[in-house]
Amino acid sequence: MNILISSTSGEPIYAQIVGQVRQMILQGELVSGTPLPSIRLLAKDLQISVITTKRAYEELEREGLINSVVGKGSFVSGADQEYIREQRLRIVEGKLKDIIDESRLLGMEYAELAEMLKLLYEEEQE
Repeated sequence: MNILISSTSGEPIYAQIVGQVRQMILQGELVSGTPLPSIRLLAKDLQISVITTKRAYEELEREGLINSVVGKGSFVSGADQEYIREQRLRIVEGKLKDIIDESRLLGMEYAELAEMLKLLYEEEQE
């Protein structure tokens, strides 16, 4: 698991961890049952406080994205697949909005954009 911490982002470190782990789960990089590094190991690897990593894991657990088992560690949850699907759909929707904005800047019509999407979609299925 590759987490990058920025000391200049203005975002709290625990929130950076939560955001990056959340993205990895929602994008399918971390699947149900995948063990996460221990709180202590992650703190050591990132050179941050154990309290900070504990706070991040607690937040991820509150969101239902991970489960923590005393003595065994923390694992990616498989319990709420509908939530994960909904979050992934929101990511797709955001990317589509960006594409629409960019196509409008280029003066593309809806039909042209729809045809491009259709061609790319069909191409990927081959």
